[in-house]
Amino acid sequence: MILALQILGGFAGLLVGGELLVRGAAAIAVRLGMSPLVVGVVIVGFGTSTPELVTCLRAALGGSPGIAMGNIVGSNICNILLILGAAALMRPFAASRAAIIRDGSIVVLSALVFAAAAWTGLIERWMGSLFVFGLVLYLVYTLRSDRKSEATIEDVPAASGTPLGLSVLFLLVGLGLVLVGAEYLVRGAVEVATRANISEEVIGLTLVAVGTSLPELVTSIVAAVKRQSEIALGNVLGSNVYNTVGIGGITALVSPIPVSESMRTVDVPLMVGISILLVIVVATGKRVTRWEGGALLLLYAGYVGFLAQAA
Repeated sequence: MILALQILGGFAGLLVGGELLVRGAAAIAVRLGMSPLVVGVVIVGFGTSTPELVTCLRAALGGSPGIAMGNIVGSNICNILLILGAAALMRPFAASRAAIIRDGSIVVLSALVFAAAAWTGLIERWMGSLFVFGLVLYLVYTLRSDRKSEATIEDVPAASGTPLGLSVLFLLVGLGLVLVGAEYLVRGAVEVATRANISEEVIGLTLVAVGTSLPELVTSIVAAVKRQSEIALGNVLGSNVYNTVGIGGITALVSPIPVSESMRTVDVPLMVGISILLVIVVATGKRVTRWEGGALLLLYAGYVGFLAQAA
C-alpha cells in the first residue's frame, strides 16, 4: 500500500510539477519579449521533457542506469504509439509535409545516432557531449527555418495575463514538485523491480516511461481536441529529439550509461523502427486517421504485453 502511494505520489508530482513549470517558464519568457516560436520550441519543449531529464539523472546517479536507459527509450516508444495514437483516436489530425520532412527526418536521425551509440554497450561521456552539441544545432536550425510561428501567444499555456511574481512562483514550485516526484518515482520503481524480480530496464520502459510522459500526453490530447494538429504532432516529434540527444546526452555526461544486450538488440531497434513508421504514416497520407491511431495503440499494448511476458 505504501509502495503504491509512493509511486502514485511520484506520478502526481511529475504531472503537476511539469504543468506548473511550463506555465511559469512560458509566462516569464513572453514577459521578457521572447517570440511564441522560441517559447514553444525551447521553453515548452524543454519543460514537458523535464520529468524525463530529472528522473534519468536521479536514476543514473542513484546507481540504477537501467531505469535511465529504459526511460529514454520507453518514453520515445510511448510518445509515438500511446500518446500520438490516443490523440489521433480522439480527433484525426493533418500535418504539413514540410514539418514532417524537417522534424520527422531529425527524429529518425537522432534515433539512429542514439542506436549507434547504444550498440557499443556503453554511452560514454564524449558521446553525451556530441549529443548535446547536436541538440543545440537542432534548436538553432529549427529557429532559423521557421520564419514565423503558426501559434499565437495564447497557444502557449498561461503565456499572457499572469503576474510576474506568480509566474516565478509557478516555476519554482513546479521545479520542486518535479524533483520530489522523480525521487519518489525512481525509489518506488526500484522497489517494484526488486520485489517482483523484474529488470530495472523493463520498469523503465513501462512504468517510469509512461509516468514521465504524462505532460506530453496531456499536451497532445488537448491540442488534438482544439484542432491544433501541428502542436500535437510537433510536441511528440520535439520530445523524441529531446529524449535521445538531449536527455540521453546530459545523462551520459553526468554518468556513462551501460546498455544491456536486450536493450541493444530489441528495444532500441524497435524505437528506430517506430520512428520511421511514424514518418511514413504521416508523410504518405499527410494526416493521422482514427484507425491509424487505434493501430498505434494496439501496437503499444502488444509491446507492453511482450515486455510483461519476457519479464
